[in-house]
Amino acid sequence: MPAELAITAVTLAELSAGPHQVRGNAEQNDYDEHAERAHRTDILQRAENEFDPIPFDAEAARIYGRVCTAVISAGHQPRHRIADLMIASIAVAEDLPLFTTNPDDFKGLDDLLTVVPVTRPKVLHDR
Repeated sequence: MPAELAITAVTLAELSAGPHQVRGNAEQNDYDEHAERAHRTDILQRAENEFDPIPFDAEAARIYGRVCTAVISAGHQPRHRIADLMIASIAVAEDLPLFTTNPDDFKGLDDLLTVVPVTRPKVLHDR
């Protein structure tokens, strides 16, 4: 892991949506909806407390076109990957490696940025 960690504003947006996307107990049997909502809220609050997110600015917006082109050239559609591609655009604009627990979400971008796979960190809820 790098000496200094950062997240993007897009990542924070995804985390902010997380508690609202919990499926109810009647819809699934994988988790208790209330515990899962609390878990996702905890992750959001920790991220808000620990990080000053890197914004999706004009430079990242310009780079987004190149990122989409790379994805299309690799035979994929960017439409369902907008948030991931915005995160990648920020990493390219800031000349930063992208550490992720979902490296497959960034396939086709090898010429633009370095994707570093990491394992999902354990949080108190997971122990």
